[in-house]
Amino acid sequence: MTEQASPPDPLTELILEVFRVNGRLIAAGDELVAPLGLTSARWQVLGAIALAAEPTTVAGLARSMGLTRQSVQRIINELAGEQVVRLVDNPQHRRAKRVVFTSRGEALVGEANKRQAPWARALSEHFEPSLIAQSTALLRALRERLDPSAR
Repeated sequence: MTEQASPPDPLTELILEVFRVNGRLIAAGDELVAPLGLTSARWQVLGAIALAAEPTTVAGLARSMGLTRQSVQRIINELAGEQVVRLVDNPQHRRAKRVVFTSRGEALVGEANKRQAPWARALSEHFEPSLIAQSTALLRALRERLDPSAR
């Protein structure tokens, strides 16, 4: 006789669903920005650059995205080779350059945002804004609890 597995606890169910949603978001993002020559990974890095209050380093971008510096560095190298971003001197660190957009990069981000805004509006029209806000707060709190620097 086999023992039936107990259902996962609510947090485990949430985590599994986040993994599933992440996969779908990556696929949808790839489809949305493919005509621009971007992937979700590149778009995510470009978004982190755009959201930074001031030009930041690859390590700073990686921290803000919860990714490894090496994975972000690989994408930055590709984007720099395509003249989407460039590396500029950093007054606070001689070797760690800061990442900034080129005019081509600014145009790409603008085009991606033009595509994303109506997509997001259409996706959210069946959800109450308060539910979206609560979900965002829960996911942010979970991310903060998982942050190794917060331990």
